[in-house]
Amino acid sequence: MKPIARKFLLGLILTSFAAADPAKPVIDDTQPGWRALTQDDFTKVNSADDTWAWKDDILFCTGQPVSVMRTKKSLRNFELVVEWMHEKPAGNSGVFVWTTPASVEKLALAGKPGLPAGIEVQVLDNAFTDQMAKAGQKTDWFTTHGDVFPVRVKMTPIGKTSPNGERSFPRKDLCKDHGQWNHYYIRATHGEVRLWVNGEEVSGGTACDPAEGYLCLESEGSPIQFRRLRIRELP
Repeated sequence: MKPIARKFLLGLILTSFAAADPAKPVIDDTQPGWRALTQDDFTKVNSADDTWAWKDDILFCTGQPVSVMRTKKSLRNFELVVEWMHEKPAGNSGVFVWTTPASVEKLALAGKPGLPAGIEVQVLDNAFTDQMAKAGQKTDWFTTHGDVFPVRVKMTPIGKTSPNGERSFPRKDLCKDHGQWNHYYIRATHGEVRLWVNGEEVSGGTACDPAEGYLCLESEGSPIQFRRLRIRELP
């Protein structure tokens, strides 16, 4: 092949690679080590008897009272997949990672509404922003697309942060509105929590302390559904 032709062909190849979509992580929860989280994996903390209900592989939450249920087992390093859907506009909920046993015990003993200490991965409907604005409240301290933040524990946010520097704000707005399913992939390993929303990494935190504890699902005032709860524990 002549030098000119060789350079032309090489240029076509490089142009083709440059035009291709960038590589994205593949989240395949059917690989070895993954398993479903079922009713047998959880126990009530300070919810009512009818707050949570499992029906046909979907977990329904009434949102009342403000409370959590937790895994029976304490977890250290793991990957989690959960799909969620708010039933009404402005719904609020969350996934707590590395929830402290002491805070859970305190809630259980009190038997009153409240939330524990741990790293919260926010599950918030997009209409919540408009609701706050109409009420004359500030809306710059949160987002509805996957904030990650510490609740009475330690964490250093990754990337973009809230004005007070406590929350990791998502780099992209990817959450769908109420009535539609959203996919979260959470990786919690060695003191670091990272969140993928609908297939793309958006937020997280490092230097989490403690880096072991219960996994909790949150009831916070509005009905929500969860499905495809799957976990893979890591060394």
